[in-house]
Amino acid sequence: VQLQASGGGLVQAGGSLRLSCASPGRTFTTYAMGWLRQAPGKEREFVAAISGSGGSTYYADSVKGRFTISRDNARKTVYLQMNSLKPEDTAVYYCAAGLVRGAQAMGVDYWGQGTQVTVSS
Repeated sequence: VQLQASGGGLVQAGGSLRLSCASPGRTFTTYAMGWLRQAPGKEREFVAAISGSGGSTYYADSVKGRFTISRDNARKTVYLQMNSLKPEDTAVYYCAAGLVRGAQAMGVDYWGQGTQVTVSS
C-alpha cells in the first residue's frame, strides 16, 4: 500500500490548511485511514482517523472542533481539513492506513511520507 501525502505548508495562526493523502491501490476501502503528527522533540501522536466506509470518525481532544477528516473512496484519497490552526499544531503530519483502536488511537500497517505543517504566531 502506497500513501502519498501532500498539502503541508506555512500558515499564520488562525489560518487553514488541507492535507491530502492518495492511496492508488485496490485495497483502499479495506483500511481505516488516519493522520498522526510528530513535533520536534515529541513522540508521534494520533490526530484523526476515519473508518473504511467513512461512516465513523475519531479525533484527538486537541483538534476536535477544528480539524475534519474525510475520505473519497472513489478517488482513493483521505483529507484532513485543518482550521483555526495554532502554533502548537506545528509538526510533521503523517498519513497512515490501518485499524482504529479505541476512540483516539490507531494501529498502523502502512505509513506515508510526512508533510510539514508550520503555524506561525
